[in-house]
Amino acid sequence: MTARQYRAVVRVATFMALLSGGTVSAQSLTVLPVTIQMAPGRMATALTVINQGDSETGVQVRAFAWNQPDGNDWLTSSEEVLASPPLATIAPRATQIVRLVLRRPPQEHEATYRVLLDQIPPPAAPGTVRIALRLSIPVFAEPATRVAPHVKFHIERDAGHAWLVAVNDGGRHETIRDITLTTSEGSGLRTEANVSPYVLAGATRRWRIVEQARLPVPGGMVRLTARAETGVVDQPVSVVAAP
Repeated sequence: MTARQYRAVVRVATFMALLSGGTVSAQSLTVLPVTIQMAPGRMATALTVINQGDSETGVQVRAFAWNQPDGNDWLTSSEEVLASPPLATIAPRATQIVRLVLRRPPQEHEATYRVLLDQIPPPAAPGTVRIALRLSIPVFAEPATRVAPHVKFHIERDAGHAWLVAVNDGGRHETIRDITLTTSEGSGLRTEANVSPYVLAGATRRWRIVEQARLPVPGGMVRLTARAETGVVDQPVSVVAAP
């Protein structure tokens, strides 16, 4: 397998709540790795899907191109990644290997995809409710020449809102987590927590700042600390007027 070997295990559970008797049973899948990083020149990798339940279950695997044209995540149908097999039935306590093959190599910057794995449980028995879950797996494919992220930060502010803005003009994705903003007076500024940490190559990511009242006016500075994939971020960030 050419993917980075994350040993974190992702449980995909399908719960069957028996409405009459109140009994709950569960069928689970283990999928690894949870993130795939394909090294330069690599054209194939694989997922391991393990059915840890007591009955067989089906899975559907689809690959999508992943872009952030407006700072948000967009998935579009793509034939650039072949998933084999795209459909599979996994027996109890059995394992299914799903191969992912790039149809063409990445060019100047990292290619980014999302592989969606949907569980297809067997038909529900009378009086049973099933909840089939979906897993979205990031796939990063580097070009033949190694590339790196280059992220610049600033804060945009207008009369009613403020955002921490990360602009990645490098050729590889970056992840930004555990964000802390501190004013020169020592006041902390919270950012919204439900934002994806990924900033793709050539993309922009925004985090809304909750305590705007304590934010300096345009021209001021704020201290940013965060945890990135490439290391710790600790730097002053300028406040500018929103365009």
